[in-house]
Amino acid sequence: MVVKVGLFNSEKPQKGLFAVEKVALIYNLLTSILILYLFQRMNHPMLMLYQRLAILFVTLFLIYLYRLFPYKWMTFVRIIFQMSLLSYWYPDTFEFNRFLPNLDYLFASLDQTLFCGQPALWFCKTFSYNWISEAFNMGYFSYYPMIAAVALFYFIKKYDLFEKFSFVIITSFFIYYLIYIFVPVAGPQFYYPAIGLDNVAKGIFPHIGDYFNYHQELLPSSNYAHGFFYDLVEGSQRIGERPTAAFPSSHVGISTILMIFAWRGSKKLFACLTPFYLLLCGATVFIQAHYLIDAIAGFISAFVIYYIVCLMFRYWFAYPIFSPKKSNPSGGEIIR
Repeated sequence: MVVKVGLFNSEKPQKGLFAVEKVALIYNLLTSILILYLFQRMNHPMLMLYQRLAILFVTLFLIYLYRLFPYKWMTFVRIIFQMSLLSYWYPDTFEFNRFLPNLDYLFASLDQTLFCGQPALWFCKTFSYNWISEAFNMGYFSYYPMIAAVALFYFIKKYDLFEKFSFVIITSFFIYYLIYIFVPVAGPQFYYPAIGLDNVAKGIFPHIGDYFNYHQELLPSSNYAHGFFYDLVEGSQRIGERPTAAFPSSHVGISTILMIFAWRGSKKLFACLTPFYLLLCGATVFIQAHYLIDAIAGFISAFVIYYIVCLMFRYWFAYPIFSPKKSNPSGGEIIR
């Protein structure tokens, strides 16, 4: 079978699910089973199940639309829809791990042992300037724009690798999310207020059990004068942040994977993103979202996860619609 795929035309649509849709539905199923297992302890299990069912229906509806309008832009819509759901799946991890004993005391103690103190406190005190605060907050806020930039680059310039890119990014997120569900670490901005800054200064890190099941107090990212990016980050955290997802840092991990794709796709794109990447990695500790050990683990885990997920795509999920282009005398992209 030969299928001609262009931006606005295609002779025959690809049947079935894309790789990103398959892995998203697998994660949907796994967390649905977990909801049923914890049903009696959860605050709104039926709502969570209805939301997952809605995600399934929208996914199937987009597949139906793609059959009616088999255009390249519909491929983009299907995949971007799954990527957009990452903001839904993230706070979801807290709904599961809040029942487990919090582990921040271990990671704060590890930072204390390795670095003879708390880098999350040192960093903001050492660089106590508003313009530095703005730079780091800009880097932190650039996280999702970086994902969008690399995604658009691969869709426009390297379409044959677009599904691999999106699959690796989404699956990497899901791997981190599964870790967060079973390794409940909230990070300094939640743990420090819970135990008191006096204890932090003395290097005393008590075990607080399931404290975050009942409290979600968030430490402001710094004491600097408010700036544009400071307010953006602070506002987004007040709305969407939960005491979860600290170890390892997915901000560092995913952005490192993005930089791998940027390097392989375009050295110019890599160079443009490098300042934002460096600021983002530093910001994770600067705004006290993570312990330094979280950021280090995020960086190391990125290469392991990238390798594993690329193998998954190669052997489990690679399908013809995104195979390399074949020559076509009449023009356009031909997919076998």
